[in-house]
Amino acid sequence: MISIGVISICLKLFCMNQLYIKNEWRKTMKVANLYKDAGNKPVISFEFFRAKTEKAAQNLEKVLDLLSGTKHDYMSVTFGAGGSTRDGSYELIDKLKNDRGLNVVAYIAGVGLGPDDLAEVLDKFKNKGIETIFVIQGDEPQNDIAFKSHADALGHASDLLAFIKDRYDFCLGAAGYPEGHINAQSLEKDIEYAKLKQDKGAEYIVAQYFYDNQFFYDYVDRCRAIGVTIPIIPGIMPIYTVKLLEILTSVCGSIIPEDVRKRLDSIPADDKAGVVEYGTELATQQCRELLKHGVPGLHFYTMNRGKSVNTIVTTLQSEGLL
Repeated sequence: MISIGVISICLKLFCMNQLYIKNEWRKTMKVANLYKDAGNKPVISFEFFRAKTEKAAQNLEKVLDLLSGTKHDYMSVTFGAGGSTRDGSYELIDKLKNDRGLNVVAYIAGVGLGPDDLAEVLDKFKNKGIETIFVIQGDEPQNDIAFKSHADALGHASDLLAFIKDRYDFCLGAAGYPEGHINAQSLEKDIEYAKLKQDKGAEYIVAQYFYDNQFFYDYVDRCRAIGVTIPIIPGIMPIYTVKLLEILTSVCGSIIPEDVRKRLDSIPADDKAGVVEYGTELATQQCRELLKHGVPGLHFYTMNRGKSVNTIVTTLQSEGLL
């Protein structure tokens, strides 16, 4: 007769093996497959950037503790313009992927980098086991007198996609702009670029954030009309502070709807918690409508903050939308 002790050991070994398999699956899964295999289950992702100070690093650890336990499918790590924060990005990727066993997407911004620099970064990602790269052109760093663009730097995200596709086996993502890129000739031209990015190897698109869902719906319809077939995922940016909102919208070109401005104006200037509460409510409602519209997932720009995103996701989960 098999003893209870032996059965207990076998069960523990089985559970450990299942956990190992789950972690290995998560660490090696290409993100495009998540969207392909999800069925009606929305894919949830969180975005982070490297901490610039010791205090910020401590706060980020707390955020990661919180959001690692929040329902999600992968996390992404940004990459500074010209590779300015690459070491910090590598460290954060290691922390998420190897220390915490999470599925990680690595950004790469091509601005200013020559072919050898790009290959060095991509080889580093490959050696770290990264299988999905999110490709953007990026903007030249402001007020950085040391920055100098390489003579052979690639001019567009589509060029960088082609460069990577010809040399590596990464799954590739790209950015989309429902209200048009701030430097684009027109929204129509920007939508043509979305098709070009697909043609050059992009397997999914994550959209820049917006505060009026109609911009996203119209963008998807117009992309589909010209042959963009890959998943298009809405980006969600909860309002964290009024100051940050104003800075980001001025840089990205996103419109703040009049009703949102009026609501923010009604909140006392010193009521920071009130702004966060409203921002969380607004983003939650945005996500409800997007999910009911059938989006393939939600990508949260966390700004290295956790409470708002955690509240949004757990609320949607409790409502049966995730």
